[in-house]
Amino acid sequence: MRLASCTYSYRQPLKSGDMSMEECITTCADLGLDGIELTSYFFPQTDREYLNHIKRCCFEAGLDVCGTAVGNDFAQADEAKLRKDVEMTKEWIDHGVVLGAPCIRIFGGRVPEGEDEDEVMQRAIACMRECAEYGKERGVVVALENHGGITATAAHMERLVKGVDHEWFGVNLDFGNYREPDKEFAKTAPDAVTTHAKVTYRDLDGERHPVDYEMARRVMQDVGYRGYISIEYEEEEPPDTGMPRFVAELKRVFR
Repeated sequence: MRLASCTYSYRQPLKSGDMSMEECITTCADLGLDGIELTSYFFPQTDREYLNHIKRCCFEAGLDVCGTAVGNDFAQADEAKLRKDVEMTKEWIDHGVVLGAPCIRIFGGRVPEGEDEDEVMQRAIACMRECAEYGKERGVVVALENHGGITATAAHMERLVKGVDHEWFGVNLDFGNYREPDKEFAKTAPDAVTTHAKVTYRDLDGERHPVDYEMARRVMQDVGYRGYISIEYEEEEPPDTGMPRFVAELKRVFR
C-alpha cells in the first residue's frame, strides 16, 4: 500500500490564498508521499492549459495523481440541480483523464426532509450508475465515499454498491467516517478501490478517538488491497505541524 494526501488536507491555506496548488504539491512531495488526490474545490481554473500545468507539477514532484474528488449531492430532490451535479461529475471525470487520475471520489448525499430513504437511494443509484458508465468510457473508476447521509453505515454502502452493480464503481473507504470502525471496516473493505485516512473518528456518542490504523492495515491486507492510503487531514492543529507527524505514523504502519 502506498501513501498519498488529498489537497483537502491543506484546505485552510488553499482557501485563504496562503498556499497555491503548486505549493501544496511540493509540500506533499517533501513529506515523502507517493501520490496526491486533487480535490476539485481548490482549482482556480480548469482550462486545458492549467490542468496540463498541474499534471506536470505533480510529475516533476514525483507524485502520482491518484484521484480527483467532487462535492456532488445525488440525494437532492431538485431535478435540475441533480442533473447539474451529474454533469459536473462527468466533467471532472474528463478533467481526471487530462490529469492522469484513474479514480474520482464522489458523495451520496442526505435524505431531504419529508422524503423516503428508499426512494432517495434509488435516485442516487441511477446517478451513480450513469457516472460509472461514463467513467468506463473514459477510463476513470468512480469511488463512493462513506460520508454520512445515505452512505452513513456499511449496510448503506453495501446496498448502494449492489444497486449500482458496475465494474467501474467502487468505494472510497474513509477510515474516519464510520461510527463503529471495528465492525464496519471489514464489511466495506472488499469493495474499496481507494481510501481516506483521518486522524480521528467520532463514535456513536459523538466522542472522538484515534483511528486504529493497525486494525485498518490488517483489514485491507486481508482483502488484498494494494492501492493508496490517502490522508484527509481535518484536525484543529494546522497541517504544517500536524501532517508530518501523521505521515510518520502511517509510514510506520503501512510501509
